[in-house]
Amino acid sequence: MKYFLYARKSTDEEDRQVLSIEAQVTELHEFARKENLVIAKEFIESKTAKAPGRPIFNEMISLMEASNEKVGILAWHPDRLARNSIDGGKIIYLVDTGKIESLKFLTFWFDNTPQGKFMLNIAFGQSKYYVDSLSENVKRGIRQKLRRGEWPGLAPPGYLNDLRTHTIVQDPTRYKIIKKLFLAYATGKHSLKYLQKLSLSFGLVSRYKNKPIAVSKIQKMLKNPFYYGVFIHKGEMYQGSHEPIISKQLFDKVQRVMKDRGKPRKAKVKLAFAFRKTFNCGECGRSVTAEKKVKKSGRTYTYYRCTKKNVICHQKYLEEQPLVEQINKLFQKVALNNDLKDKFLREWQKDYKKAQISKPSAQNLKQEIKKLEEKQMRLLDAYLEQTISEEEYAKAKEKIINSKIDLKEKMKDFGRKGNNWLEPFKEWILSAHQAVRAANTKNLEEKRSFLQKIGSNFQLRRQKVACRLKKPWEISATKSQYPEWLGRRDSNPGCMDQNHVPYHLATPQY
Repeated sequence: MKYFLYARKSTDEEDRQVLSIEAQVTELHEFARKENLVIAKEFIESKTAKAPGRPIFNEMISLMEASNEKVGILAWHPDRLARNSIDGGKIIYLVDTGKIESLKFLTFWFDNTPQGKFMLNIAFGQSKYYVDSLSENVKRGIRQKLRRGEWPGLAPPGYLNDLRTHTIVQDPTRYKIIKKLFLAYATGKHSLKYLQKLSLSFGLVSRYKNKPIAVSKIQKMLKNPFYYGVFIHKGEMYQGSHEPIISKQLFDKVQRVMKDRGKPRKAKVKLAFAFRKTFNCGECGRSVTAEKKVKKSGRTYTYYRCTKKNVICHQKYLEEQPLVEQINKLFQKVALNNDLKDKFLREWQKDYKKAQISKPSAQNLKQEIKKLEEKQMRLLDAYLEQTISEEEYAKAKEKIINSKIDLKEKMKDFGRKGNNWLEPFKEWILSAHQAVRAANTKNLEEKRSFLQKIGSNFQLRRQKVACRLKKPWEISATKSQYPEWLGRRDSNPGCMDQNHVPYHLATPQY
């Protein structure tokens, strides 16, 4: 009689103490020599037997069913053949029908008798009970980890699995790099391909093959909420106990940038002129383009004009030099001299001290967080009572957790920033003081950058520059006194709309 040798070992938890496949095959061949057994074919498989569907095992069974000869199976133990009721029942059925004449095991004795088949059935049942019990224990352990806010898996880049405490901690050599990638992408100036090169320059490579991280992997990292303190497991969000690397505000900004960059875009044309695509025509609203011309004297000059696309427009061209002179005058109007700068800073210092003394209590934020926690408990009760669906529960829970994180970040920043407008306003004072430098510089790109910083909706009409200044810049142009500027809406005569009516200036968004 011939025997089929079958050896199996999976990477699952229950197979950790089982001999390797190589050791099983060696032991089985040695047993076959002692017992004078003829091995017709070997079947080696690295797959779990929790569920039916093992291809090599099914191939062995098919050969036995099609064979007209007496065939037996040689294996290490019955649990190598089956850990589920279907495969175990199939083995016993083939023994009943005579397709399997004999079963030989190194660690289990089997006789083809009613008692032997009964004991084999018990062995298969014990194997199934073991794997089912182990699976339930693992699931219970995962549920407990989720309750504690611990991610039940491999830590993402920037974190490490602490095998001593079975928790996830920040990777001291990688977490700063991850934060730099988020900050770089949040600017909206860099692509994912650039981030791949940036990560490589920082020494951030794949964990196993020491190669550059794939672009898709970087995109997955940027979308992973784990980095701001939460994680999603099987569609449900959980508050993590790990230390966040970034704030939720930064994460949300990255998602907005990624969404905007995902929209179809036209190929960018490199600007050959500093102020091209900066102005619109004050008469017809078409864009203002730029050209270079060579005069008879041989001198080359640059001028800006309306494209006049599909419209009749009477606006004339404006040379670059007069345009730059008008922009310089605008810079001088919004600039703060030393006296005004010092006065503004003194008044700012007074308001900053008042804000530190009279800042609102953080108790309101604590109460809001407590209300959200109570709401989350009521939501869980409603889910357990089956008054809401699992999908509704997951969505509502995610919304509550994100709201809690927003409030906690406000708590963390509370008292550190004072009133929201104070720090940006101080930056504006110092920036306005530098407007003189922008007027004096010969770098036209720097002038354009500063121009876009102080206003918007730039127009050319009758060879004059018109614009909409942001409120603090408009107030500095009229030389108002601080802190009266907060309520002023006077308009700079040099910045009007196409009908020469002063713009209604919006409050700057700090």
